[in-house]
Parts: sequence; structure tokens; C-alpha cells
Amino acid sequence: MVLKYYKLLILSVLISSCVDTKIEKETTTINETVLNIKNYKNKKLQVYTTAKNTELRLTHTVEQTFKEKEQPLESEIFISVNPKKTFQEYLGIGGAITDASSEVFSKLNATQQEELLQSYFGKDGIGYNIVRTSIHSSDFGLGSHTYIEEGDAELKTFSIDKDKEKRIPFIKRAIELINDDLVFYASPWSPPAFMKTNKNMLQGGKLLPEFRQAWANYYVKFIKAYEAEGIPVWGLTIQNEPMATQRWESCIYTAEEERDFLKDYLGPTLEKAGLGDKNVVVWDHNRDLIANRANTIFEDSEASKYAWGIGLHWYETWSGGLPKYDNLKAINESFPSKNMLFTEGCQENFSTERLQYWPNAERYGNSMINDFNSGVVGWTDWNILLDERGGPNHVGNFCFAPIHADTKTSELIYTPTYYYIGHFSKFIKPGAVRISTSTSRTTIESTSFMNKDGKIVTVVMNRTGNKIPYILIVGDSETRLEIEPRAMQSLIY
Repeated sequence: MVLKYYKLLILSVLISSCVDTKIEKETTTINETVLNIKNYKNKKLQVYTTAKNTELRLTHTVEQTFKEKEQPLESEIFISVNPKKTFQEYLGIGGAITDASSEVFSKLNATQQEELLQSYFGKDGIGYNIVRTSIHSSDFGLGSHTYIEEGDAELKTFSIDKDKEKRIPFIKRAIELINDDLVFYASPWSPPAFMKTNKNMLQGGKLLPEFRQAWANYYVKFIKAYEAEGIPVWGLTIQNEPMATQRWESCIYTAEEERDFLKDYLGPTLEKAGLGDKNVVVWDHNRDLIANRANTIFEDSEASKYAWGIGLHWYETWSGGLPKYDNLKAINESFPSKNMLFTEGCQENFSTERLQYWPNAERYGNSMINDFNSGVVGWTDWNILLDERGGPNHVGNFCFAPIHADTKTSELIYTPTYYYIGHFSKFIKPGAVRISTSTSRTTIESTSFMNKDGKIVTVVMNRTGNKIPYILIVGDSETRLEIEPRAMQSLIY
């Protein structure tokens, strides 16, 4: 009877938290240890650390034991975790397999290929379960291409043969290592040139009204072609960066244009083709303008019914301003039934000298902690692999990836970013729920998730140059820890 009471209590907490996501949920078995939230005394905690100027890279560094909580002093730094307050369900973490990544992967020998796959997707790797790709070409590749001959509005020449050369074999090997938690989705950078106002896949332009149906049909063709290759498509985004006129493949949609394309063309077309279960993500662009896009699309009931959620990038920080995490919190409050998915981020302006540049990793850590604390359910990095120049990229837009391959020396180069991402993706499992976490000082940043087995993962980041002692408080228990300068920790308990 006591166990039944606690199960009902936890169910009521989940309902009252107003988190109504469309992610399909499974019943989580919570054991009595987890239900007895106050009693962590004498329980063990494991610490994994990555730190600058050390050899620590996702290294098990400490085993601690909880003791009875004492009132922390005003001068002490502490993290307070409340597992009874739960929020969004975690979808996962991953990266993009682009034409560029596939090109570099194809140049690796068999040993290096297997190492890369295991590093990201293997049981001893960092646990990626999300894979993004482009619908035909993006800037990261050797050139522009589509799946049809120019002018073929009826899509009679549609073929993904080019993707079958390098991209699809790479994707297949990756997803073979992912269990049932695979999330594979795709994004277009531009419709074919003849469908656009500027008759060019590059430099922005808009989708011509007379080709809206043909373009909606194109998504259907893509999904069916990839699934015929044994690649299950979880969903898609409508347009990568729909408010950016880029020198590479790009296409502009106003909020109203994207809304109308979704409700009048793409949504009904997917449904008619038997693909109504595919998850459609709107926006797929920066946090700064995201709220307007959410308001315009989600407040339209006909458009909203086709939208699983909204995607975001981090490039608003180009302007030198702070990331707009508050905009995400506003969307989460306004549209609790919609999901937020981080769909792309990378460190721009590649240089060989900065392959081990620690602030690159810290940008990831700050974004991931704050995005998850703002309600984001999953996080997708950009290219999972690039070469020693940060490419290939057919317009010279060279960037960083978590792992680079020096194609001249046959060396895989692991950047600090790889390990910082791993502090989340390796330990937090799909289906986990975020739980209440707060810090008493801004010198450390933190978030926490509870896995289905009841294990809690608290991620802690220290961006200062000083070692910081702190107290982790959970219920009526505490343990005293410290974090190295410029470090990330995962606490498992």
C-alpha cells in the first residue's frame, strides 16, 4: 500500500508540472530507494571529470558517500537537487552526418572508421542516439546538388543515388550501433533553383508559390527513399535557417509563409502519403527570433496540429550578445504541449591552432546546461567529423567539429568539445526526466536528469580559473566535492 501511495504521489507531481510533451512516454519503474527521496545517506556517488591542463577526459576521479545534510553557510557554494520536481523528458543527443563528414569518413582506413563509429555510437563511446542529415546538399560538401534534374517539377527523375555513394553507407553503420532510441531527421537548405524566386540554390531567395506542392512532394520522396534503404526517418525540419540569406544553400520563409506551407501543403501531403506520424520541427534557426515564429505557427490550430515542436540554433551570439535562453523559457511556458529541439550548433572560424581551444568546449557546456534547463528535450551538434581544414565546404565556411581527421597523417583529433558533450550523452539516457537543480553561485553551472533506472546524473561546469569546493544537496543528504579549474563533471548517484 505504501508503494502504491508513492506511485500515485509521483504521478500527481508529474501532472501538476504542466509538462505535456508529445514525446511518447513509457512507464518508468522507480524503486523504493528513489521514492524515499530524503534518504540518500550512505549512498555512493561516482564523479567523472574532464579538466583543462590535465589528463582528465571523462575520467572516473572520485567515489563519495552521502551523509546527513547540514545547513550550508552563506559563504559556501552548493547545488540543490530536488528529484520530486520533474520536467521534460529527454530525447537524446547527437550530431549531423553531412556530405562533408561522409567524404572525410570515406578517406579513413578501416581501423579509423571503426574507432570513430565506436567513439560516438558504441557502448564504450559517448552514446549518441540522434543523427541529422541534409535533404540533398548543404554548404558542407564538395558542391551543390539536388535529387532531380533541373526543371522536373513532377519529380520523375528523383533519385538519391548520390547519397548512396558515401553518405548513406556512413549513416547505416552509425545507426547499426544505436538501439531503439534512434532519432534520425533531415533538413533542407534550399529547394532546387528553378523552384525559387532567385533561380539559385545559394544566396537566399524564396520558394515560388506555384512550386509549394511539388516541394512538399519532395519531402515525401526523400522519406520514402531513405526508408527503402533501411533508415527509419523520425522527422524533419521545414527549412534550415529560414531567415538567413547565406552565400551557400539557403531559402527565406517569413513566419506566415512557413505556417501556411506547413498547414496547406507539407502537413496534409505527409498525412495523405501515410507519413502523418513523422515529427515536423519548425523554425530550425536562432534563439533571438524564435518566439515570434512559435507564436505565429503554434497559435494557428490548423498549422499547429502538424508541428511536433520547434528547432533552434545558437548563432545569435555572432552579434556579441548573450544567448537568449529566456526566449526558450517563454515558449516552454506559452506552449507546454510543444517540444524544443536544439538542431544545430558549431564553433565557427576554423583554425588549426584552436583545435584544443578550451572555450569552444565551454560554449557547448553553457549552451547544453541552459538549453536543457529552459525545457529543450534534445541536442544536435553539427558535423560529427571534419578534416584538418574544417571542411570540406564548397563555399569556404570552415568550422570545428568534436572530432577532426588529419587526412595527411591519418590521425583522429579529439577536441575538448567531444568530451564536454560526452558528459551529457554518455550518462543521461533517452527517456530520462530533468529534475529541479539550482546553484547558489554563478561560478558553477548545473543541470540534472533522472534515468529510468532511478540513477541521477548531475552535470556541473566550472568556467573559472580556480578550483571550487561545493556541496551537493539531495533531499536530507549531502556530499562535499570540488571541481577543477576549467572543468566539467558528471555526478552519478
